[in-house]
Amino acid sequence: MTEAPLTREDLLALDRDDPLARVRDEFDVNPDVVYLDGNSLGVPPRGVAERVAAVVEVEWRGGLIRSWNAAGWIDAPARVGAKLARMLGADGDEVVVADSTSVNLFKLLTAALRARPGRHVVLTEDTNFPTDLYIADGVSALLRAEGVSVRRVPRSRLVDALGDDVAVLYLTHAHYTTGQLHDMHGLTSAAHRVGALALWDLSHSAGVVPVDLHAAGVDLAVGCGYKYLNGGPGAPAYLFVARRLQESLETVLPGWMGHAAPFEFSATYRPARGVLRYLCGTPPIISLAALEVAVDLWLRIDMAAVRSKSMRLGDLFIRLVDERCAPYGFEVVSPRDAVLRGSQVSLRHSAGYAIMQALIDRGVIGDFRAPDVMRFGFAAPYTRYVDVWDAVDALSVVMDDGAWRDARYSTRAPVT
Repeated sequence: MTEAPLTREDLLALDRDDPLARVRDEFDVNPDVVYLDGNSLGVPPRGVAERVAAVVEVEWRGGLIRSWNAAGWIDAPARVGAKLARMLGADGDEVVVADSTSVNLFKLLTAALRARPGRHVVLTEDTNFPTDLYIADGVSALLRAEGVSVRRVPRSRLVDALGDDVAVLYLTHAHYTTGQLHDMHGLTSAAHRVGALALWDLSHSAGVVPVDLHAAGVDLAVGCGYKYLNGGPGAPAYLFVARRLQESLETVLPGWMGHAAPFEFSATYRPARGVLRYLCGTPPIISLAALEVAVDLWLRIDMAAVRSKSMRLGDLFIRLVDERCAPYGFEVVSPRDAVLRGSQVSLRHSAGYAIMQALIDRGVIGDFRAPDVMRFGFAAPYTRYVDVWDAVDALSVVMDDGAWRDARYSTRAPVT
C-alpha cells in the first residue's frame, strides 16, 4: 500500500514530540538558515562564547603564565580526552586531545607499523578520506627503505586483502562522501585474526553514531573536534590508544609535551607513561576551552536518542526527495537503509555545485564534494524535522525555477 505524501504539518508534529527538542536550545543556532552541514562544521554550544571570553580576559589577561597551573591549562589535553573517552566506549586514560587529525594519523600509523616488524603493508579503502590516504602515502614514502607500501582496495575486498603481510588496517568509520558505515567490530576482528592492528578514523561518526571502541576491540583511533562534536573551526583533534598497547608503541614525534617530565628540560627524550606520550607541542588552550564546553554538553545528551533521530531525519529526507524531486535526476548515493548510514544523506547530480550554491543563497546550507556530490548532514541535537521539509522544499523550488543555472553559482569558491 502506498504511503500518503508527507506534509509540513506532519514534520512539525514530530518536532513537538521530539525528546531532543529541548537540547536544541543548548546550541546557538542561526534562526535564519536551515543548517545541514554539521558533518563539516558543527554549530556553537551556547556556553562557548562566555567560556572563551573568560579564558582570554581572566585566565590569559589576568593570570598570564600562572594559568598553566592555576587554571589547569596544562591538564586540559588529558582532562578533555578523559571526557571524550566516555563518548567513545574507552577509559579515561586511553584518549588525549592533541594536534590535528592528520598529525595524529601520522603518529599512530607509524607507531602501528613499528609494532608489527616483518609486516610492511597498510591496508585501506581506495575511497578513504583524502587526508587519510595522503598520510598513508607519506608514511610509505618515508619508510620506503623498510619496504612499507599502501594497499588500496574497494571496501568489498578489504577482508580478502588481509594477509600476513598487513601491519595495520586503516579505515574511516563513516565514509565522508556517502556516509556509509563500516562494520567496525567485524573488520577489527578480521584484522586481528591475521595479526594486524586496526586504526579507525572517527571524524564522521563520533557524535552521531554510538561508538564503543572497547566492544569492537579497536587498537587505535583518531577523530576531529569540529564536525559533529561542535568544538569550533579548527578545533583540536583527539587520539585513542588501547591501554594494552600504550607502553609498547613508539612515537616518531617525541615533542616536549609528550616527555615524562617536560619541565626538567632534559636533552634526552623519555616518553610519558601511557597515552600522554602522544602529546607533542604546546596545546591550543583557547580552542581546547571551546571544545571542552561542547564535550561537557555532549555528556548530557542521550546518544541512543541521537542515533534514533538521525536515522529518522535521513529517512525522511530521502523520502521527500523521492516524492518531490524525482524528475530532476538526483541519485541518492548514501545507503537507504539507515542502519548502514551515518548521519548524512548525499545526492549526486552533474550540476551539484551550482545547485548547492543556489540552495545556500536561499538559506539552506549543505556542502559539495567533487566531482558531483551534494552532502546534507543531520546533527540530531539541533536539527528539526521541519528543517528536512524546508530543505527539500527549497531544493524543489531551485530545480523548478532553474535558479541554479545562474552563472554566478558555477564559480567555485576555495571551500566547497
